[in-house]
Amino acid sequence: MGKGGRAVPSKKVAPWTSTYNPLDPKAPELPSKGAIKASIPKECFERSAVHSLYFVARDTAMAVALVYATSQVLTTDIPTNLQDGLVWFLGWNFYAFWMGTILTGHWVLAHECGHGAFSDSQTFNDIVGYILHQALLVPYFAWQYTHAKHHRRTNHLTDGESHVPSTGAENGLGPNNERQTFYAAWHEAMGDGPFAVWQIFTHVVLGWPLYLLGLASTGRLAHDGSELEGIADHYRPNSPMFPPKVRAKIFSSTVGIIATLGLLFKLSVEHGFLTVFLWYTFPYMWTNFWLVLYTWLQHTDPSIPQYGAAEWTWVKGALSTIDRPYGIFDFFHHKIGSTHVVHHLFHEMPFYSADEATAAVKEFLGPLYNYNPEPWYKEMWRIAKTCHYVEDTKGIQYYKSLEDIPLTKDLKKA
Repeated sequence: MGKGGRAVPSKKVAPWTSTYNPLDPKAPELPSKGAIKASIPKECFERSAVHSLYFVARDTAMAVALVYATSQVLTTDIPTNLQDGLVWFLGWNFYAFWMGTILTGHWVLAHECGHGAFSDSQTFNDIVGYILHQALLVPYFAWQYTHAKHHRRTNHLTDGESHVPSTGAENGLGPNNERQTFYAAWHEAMGDGPFAVWQIFTHVVLGWPLYLLGLASTGRLAHDGSELEGIADHYRPNSPMFPPKVRAKIFSSTVGIIATLGLLFKLSVEHGFLTVFLWYTFPYMWTNFWLVLYTWLQHTDPSIPQYGAAEWTWVKGALSTIDRPYGIFDFFHHKIGSTHVVHHLFHEMPFYSADEATAAVKEFLGPLYNYNPEPWYKEMWRIAKTCHYVEDTKGIQYYKSLEDIPLTKDLKKA
């Protein structure tokens, strides 16, 4: 309280912003990849199959323990009274969240395999990664290929892969920012808050399956550099995102997905669809939540540049990554979100060396290192409200918000 008992208005805390602005004439020159690598201790790049398998065993032990504990206190039968129903509802939600959180650790380890960071043998990496990812309905070789492109072309507006920003026109804005259709019109109809909720829902609930099906968040170019035409899904060997040389691997991934789905269907017929939903599908949805959240938040912010083809370089893209604190979830997810910058710089580095490497890179890069200390859930909400589109796919672009676009009714009054 101020003098006389008057309330002193609290100061609004400015949101985090990246200190690197490539549009600033005084922007520092970016270092080379080799110079950055030289700042990291060489032992950080040493890979150990035994060390990596320990984490597979650790995460699997946690998953088995949770399944056993849950089986002792919950049943898949729907309760007949309110009190039991409340315990049943809360219990299965508790299980789904934490099992999905644990299984995200397996997901990250399979992701390590795809990058070649799990061990020195890529054949061994692919065997382990295939088993872990296919069990989580991830087409291992297909996603390995597209995710590698995501690393090669990070924050590239035309040749990027996954979470590539859409333009205002693609979101339904006219040449004078008229709200003509699609998201621009939906935003006006919904309002700021509900649209942000819709953004979060479409990203973390619908985003992953839609991406794999080629219906959302894919790149703009086919594997040969031509403009993408048709659906770029992760299942057809002749999908336009895959060159002929990898199509046999894509086929093997799809066969694995069909086999996993077949097993789940068989279990559903034998034990009930609700049983399979509670034990597998519900946690699977939380795993999808985490994996999309990481990719979304680690590359998206109103102050992070997105580059057209003429402006983009590999170092610019890699340094457009953001590290964030994830608290207890770092333990379960092998710090994929809090050491994401160094992961994008050197994806072949095993995750258990990323802390030491991050400290070295942070010291070397100084203000070029992006670390946002704000809680991830607050930043998820802020990004859902502020990062909707870019103006063009050329030059240097920054995310803009539909909240800053005049409403149709206001334009009519003007």
